[in-house]
Amino acid sequence: MSTDDQTEFSPDAQLKAIKNYARQNDIVLIQEHVYIDEGISGRKAEKRPQFMTMIATAKIKPRPFDVILVHKFDRFARSREDSVVYKSLLKKEAGIKVVSITESIEDDKFSVILEAMLEAMAEYYSLNLAEEVKKGMTEKAERGGYQTIAPFGYVMKNKKLEVLEEEGKIVNLIFRNFADGMSMLHLASYVNSLKITTKKGNPFENRTIDYILNNPVYIGKARWTPTGKTKRDFKNPDTIIKDSNHEPIIDMELWDKAQERIKANKEIYRRHENKSAQIKSWLKGLVRCSACGNTLIVYGDKYMQCNGYLKGLCKQSAHIKISELENAVLEELQKTYSGQIELTIVPKTNDTDITNELELLEDKLSKIPDKEERIQIAYEDGIDTIDEYKANKERLQNERETLKNALVSLREGIIQNRQDEGIIKQMTNVYELLTDEAVDMEIKFETARVLIQGITYSKPQKLLQLEYK
Repeated sequence: MSTDDQTEFSPDAQLKAIKNYARQNDIVLIQEHVYIDEGISGRKAEKRPQFMTMIATAKIKPRPFDVILVHKFDRFARSREDSVVYKSLLKKEAGIKVVSITESIEDDKFSVILEAMLEAMAEYYSLNLAEEVKKGMTEKAERGGYQTIAPFGYVMKNKKLEVLEEEGKIVNLIFRNFADGMSMLHLASYVNSLKITTKKGNPFENRTIDYILNNPVYIGKARWTPTGKTKRDFKNPDTIIKDSNHEPIIDMELWDKAQERIKANKEIYRRHENKSAQIKSWLKGLVRCSACGNTLIVYGDKYMQCNGYLKGLCKQSAHIKISELENAVLEELQKTYSGQIELTIVPKTNDTDITNELELLEDKLSKIPDKEERIQIAYEDGIDTIDEYKANKERLQNERETLKNALVSLREGIIQNRQDEGIIKQMTNVYELLTDEAVDMEIKFETARVLIQGITYSKPQKLLQLEYK
């Protein structure tokens, strides 16, 4: 329970009631197995460290405890999905039951319905509470109240932002130098050279500078977006910007000058946006810098450059001509890979059907990184063992490859419908496919990913290290 005034349901009151229940029911309660997430929302299990520790501990063999006691079922989880997943895991893998000390439920088939109803009511209460909280926060934002963590340059004291002198000087320096013509990349590099870090202790990047230059907090205003985090959508129509009561770090003249330059830069970017969005090399996303591990990205029309260097995070300018890079990899492919490539010609079908299938496959593929992040969190929080993590990771990698191959086949079918059928059919090996100008760049792009795990580029040694899948 995150509020202090509801003493009946405070963590101390809950623990006291649980101890009484344990004594009355001959249950031994050991202090090391008391798990309290105080002041944390119960909406998402992965954001509750003590809850995740409890689940991980429950999986230890032999099991360290036989039952989990909660004051109410909504203290276990306020999401029905989390409740079902974790209760099922506890029951199947550890033989541990979750017991509510205030909600008496018999151990029969009707208890399933009753427990589900209690969970649904808890989730409704949580969603309704979130809605009411958002209304309150919107009203506060309209009055100019600041309600997020203090940004770089400020510290929160007595619910009010106060300027941190040293950080304030850096903010001023960033605005002045940007307004005078320095790029965001060079500003990030310069700030990093001064050994200055962000509030989270991370080095400055392009996007860090971008965020600071677009944040009206520095001219004495408060910004809040009721529909979610601002991220870098600074022109979100839902965003509320109002005058606040804290001291500004920069004046309006400098702010306006910086905003004019941001606008001019966006106009230049917009003219090249569609052109730069095209896949210009089938090696896109596969080549990494040996110095910092960041991916090399297309820079201009003819070169690839280390993304870390472009963000001001890497001191090594690992740039290379796209043509040189592709030719070197092609030469190596021709030497070491002689396998045939199986090309499935998809029969001509309705364009709408193809589009729907493409969207379905791409949607499934886009969700895999989220799944990978969840299994990583489960491993880091001790819920899954290293073997379970490896097995889950391998399963997701196989799923990704299956989806990618399906996309390749489908896209080949689209090309086949629109180009001469002989173009694809005559391809007998990878080298021919990648060097043939008639083959669509997207097919080359997907083919490279089927074969190549990754490429490391060392500029000082002029060395490319290629790893096959």
